[in-house]
Amino acid sequence: MRYISWNVNGLRAVMKKGFEETFQSFDADFVCLQETKLQAGQIELSPPGYESYWNYAERKGYSGTVIFTRHTPLAVSYGIGLPEHDTEGRVVTLEYENFYLVCVYTPNAQDGLKRIDYRMRWEDAFRAYLVELDQRKPVIVCGDMNVAHEEIDLKNPKTNVGNAGFSDEERGKFTELLAAGFTDSFRALYPDKTDAYSWWSYRAAARERNVGWRIDYFVVSNRLRERITDAFILPEVMGSDHCPVGLELKW
Repeated sequence: MRYISWNVNGLRAVMKKGFEETFQSFDADFVCLQETKLQAGQIELSPPGYESYWNYAERKGYSGTVIFTRHTPLAVSYGIGLPEHDTEGRVVTLEYENFYLVCVYTPNAQDGLKRIDYRMRWEDAFRAYLVELDQRKPVIVCGDMNVAHEEIDLKNPKTNVGNAGFSDEERGKFTELLAAGFTDSFRALYPDKTDAYSWWSYRAAARERNVGWRIDYFVVSNRLRERITDAFILPEVMGSDHCPVGLELKW
């Protein structure tokens, strides 16, 4: 099965940039999007052969997630079951016979780490949610997780220490997630691959110079590690400040 995740940074905007053709080119079983920035009824998008499950933020034009799937799920849930964390449309979970698929848009700690305290509460709650799911069946979680885990995951680690997305606190929480029984699929296959990024600032021609960060992930339960046949990044796909990332699993 082929899985794609992409922070589109506004689905209405990316629709004007050939999104539907790009979507079809993925030829994926599942396409998970983050930062749709939509409310219900603001867009008409029904790719042939897919069902879609949307989670909207209460705040207009903000956050939001959706999963498009070729496979009807056994069950669908939105959020993680905690009111503090479930108003921003950040999580969609689909249940299947052999796995859970979770699409997430992790809160940004913001400049000056203004939201770091909330981010830490989110991290603990989201990790607990995934661990609970993992006790029932394997989990595939994907999305913009808003952290570059190790120095290899961004172009300029030294000058970004302590900044949002590369703070010790955020990196530590990602380490805790992996320690709880999960695998970073891309690093499992490519532990030493450099210059592999999924987000670039719009400033200073960062994308053209590949001055980027890898903050979009497919993280899977450890027991799915041997089922990974490919994990990849698609930097050639334009339309957002992020590019899609992908995973292929054999079932």
